[in-house]
Amino acid sequence: MADVTTYAAPADLDRLRTRALYAGVAGLVVCGIGLVVDRDHFFRSWLTAYLLFLGIALGSMAFVMINHLSGGSWGVFRRVFEASSRTLPLLAILFLPVVLGMGTLYSWTHEDHVQADEVLRHKAPYLNVGFFLIRALAYFAGWILIAWTLTRLSKRQDEGDMSVNLTLQYVSGAGIVFYAFAATFAAIDWIMSINPHWYSTLFGFIFIGGQGLSALAFTIVISAWLVRREPMAALLRPSHFHDLGKLSLAFVMLWAYFNFSQYMLVFAANIVEEIPYFIARISHGWQFLALFLVIFQFAVPFLLLLSRDLKRTPYRLVMVAVWLLVIRYIDLFMLVAPEFDASGANLHLLTGEHESGFYVHWLDLAAPLAVGGLWFWMFLTQLAQRPLLAVGDPYLREALQSGGGH
Repeated sequence: MADVTTYAAPADLDRLRTRALYAGVAGLVVCGIGLVVDRDHFFRSWLTAYLLFLGIALGSMAFVMINHLSGGSWGVFRRVFEASSRTLPLLAILFLPVVLGMGTLYSWTHEDHVQADEVLRHKAPYLNVGFFLIRALAYFAGWILIAWTLTRLSKRQDEGDMSVNLTLQYVSGAGIVFYAFAATFAAIDWIMSINPHWYSTLFGFIFIGGQGLSALAFTIVISAWLVRREPMAALLRPSHFHDLGKLSLAFVMLWAYFNFSQYMLVFAANIVEEIPYFIARISHGWQFLALFLVIFQFAVPFLLLLSRDLKRTPYRLVMVAVWLLVIRYIDLFMLVAPEFDASGANLHLLTGEHESGFYVHWLDLAAPLAVGGLWFWMFLTQLAQRPLLAVGDPYLREALQSGGGH
């Protein structure tokens, strides 16, 4: 077994961790002000920011399980994925503002609305406060249990216990099934039910695909930072980043495929319960944001990631990854915001009253700072607790030597 201290996190990680905590606390203070002066917008901004970082954590956990099942040279990034997945207990706490804001975010929490709406009355056995909270508790309990079990078994693997290799595959196989179902129902509960009349059988796939893309983009950013420092500077090769770039390209195409398929099916069916969702997003100015997403979440990243040289050059690939994280937040904003303000669009930084539609509120910037700062602080805390390489991985030596394949 290798000396795990050889692969300890860089010394300057603590300084970055402290800065992340300061940023998170500053963001929380601003959000606290927002809760007082604009309570309704605070909750929707918090939900949007929260979903971005939850996506990174869950997508990372999924990649850990996929790697245990399939192997591959991109397993050299396993510790980054694992550290991201171990932030789930913090994310469970950060979900509390969503719970407190249910009355603002979800119309089905109001009994008078339910009684006056036949559709909501039929959906009441599922869409009710008690069952919503029970489901959320089940999601987080399952996700946290999976992440904790994988980490515990991975630690035993590092200590030389090769008997856990098969157990890791069994846990990963069962865990990825639970993850897929739980993430799908969470997407229905936390986003789709904002408009309880609308439904889409593809929405869970879109949500999961976005989580995978977020996790890959974040891992590229962190790995590009690590590759400039020991010990990873001597270990990571262009071929490893090439693997992450190829996976990112696949998920960019997957996002476009799922979204186009959903739009095409709704357009073809022309069902009265489905079309208002898209009408709100292709009219009154929102169509410009929709076009922006088509161009800059699909077309531009797709063309850039076709380049082999870009995928093998960390400092160039990281620029695409940072942009993908920004655009993922904008995509989540597009999923949430039009349900609250669909009648018009004007882009400006809101400092007072607004007319309607697409605008950037200062809470839309403060919320990701708060959630992201605290989440990144926890991520760096978890990253520092384990060696940066999974030294017990039976495929690690070959992955480091070849930089490709098993």
